[in-house]
Amino acid sequence: MTGLDAKDRKILAALQADGRLTTLDLAQAVHLSPTATAERVKRLTREGYILGYSARLSPEKLGRGMIVFVEVKLDRTSDDVFGAFAQAAKANPDIVECHMVAGGFDYLIKARVKDMTAYRAFLSDALLTLPGVRETHTYAVMEEVKNTGALAF
Repeated sequence: MTGLDAKDRKILAALQADGRLTTLDLAQAVHLSPTATAERVKRLTREGYILGYSARLSPEKLGRGMIVFVEVKLDRTSDDVFGAFAQAAKANPDIVECHMVAGGFDYLIKARVKDMTAYRAFLSDALLTLPGVRETHTYAVMEEVKNTGALAF
């Protein structure tokens, strides 16, 4: 976090808590003028500290209340298989996160579906048809204890 001073960190924390803050409200929160605050936000965005803004949606209300984590083992670990798998995972709307990992399997997927019936369809129609998939292990979430995208810094 080189290049960030205390005011920058306050701006990032405030925007992380509420990305809809107006420049005036943000300026008041961090004790700067609106012009200085706006310039800092532009710089933080330009330098890649702020990647964008979004709304948090209700998965339950949108028919995506069930979370599953899936360990995926590939049949081969080559660049072409990795690339094809990653491209197919990015294109699947049920997959909300996909991470290549080190350890006993190749990828960890987080998916959101409506219910177990929808998960079974996702497994057979989407997941098992992804390029290179040899084996999967699924963990259905019974209770979501913590879900935040907030970063500590």
